[in-house]
Amino acid sequence: MSDRTPMLAQPMRPPTAGRAAACLGFFVLGAVVGVAGALVQPGWFPGGLLLALAAEAGAVLGATRVLRGRAGGVAVAAGWMLAVVLLTASRTEGDFLFAAGSGSYLYLLGGIAVAVICATLSPGRQPDGDPVRLAK
Repeated sequence: MSDRTPMLAQPMRPPTAGRAAACLGFFVLGAVVGVAGALVQPGWFPGGLLLALAAEAGAVLGATRVLRGRAGGVAVAAGWMLAVVLLTASRTEGDFLFAAGSGSYLYLLGGIAVAVICATLSPGRQPDGDPVRLAK
């Protein structure tokens, strides 16, 4: 296709092996951040919650910067969400990691909000070519 066709009109290409491996690594990183945040946030309630959410925001924003696109941030957010959802389920023995308190709900809902905000507001991938000029 020529350079003048819009980016959305071009056919999709599969990701390279390195990019797929990086996304898988960021998925695992998101799961680790989710588990660490689940353990830290009830320990030091206000500070631990803020530290856990800041760690998630840093991981999502860092992944978007490294991959120069939103795919890295989405991979981190997906790993975080999977780990946190699996940790909320109680076991047959009656053990659970999240207590029914305000801190746990703030971590769950705040983490989802932080992931969505950081993944969508980060700069996306720009098409190759000349820089865009809005006015002369």
